[in-house]
Amino acid sequence: MQPRDRLTTKEIQVATLVWQGLTNRDIAGVLGTSEQVVKNYLRTAFDKLGVWTRLELALYVASHGGASWHLELGLSPLPHGSDWQGRRTPGVPIPDGKGKAASAARGT
Repeated sequence: MQPRDRLTTKEIQVATLVWQGLTNRDIAGVLGTSEQVVKNYLRTAFDKLGVWTRLELALYVASHGGASWHLELGLSPLPHGSDWQGRRTPGVPIPDGKGKAASAARGT
């Protein structure tokens, strides 16, 4: 069993969105929850995967299939651009979804 197999569906979604470069606020908007709940998902995902930072989490997702990781686990596709754009911070560009690891380090 791989460490990622221990993640819940929400933890997988949050990890994938971190890999896509979204902030906690953006992720909360996509999932329809609060930033604190997103932080809780991140904390448990960090523990289960043995990582310490968002960057390490993004690198873990990237090294285990990136975008296909989410789909390989049988989950429905995540919303993109127009589905959550209105909830973003004004003036902040929308991530391109290519999983730029450096952008993952920005979010808190």
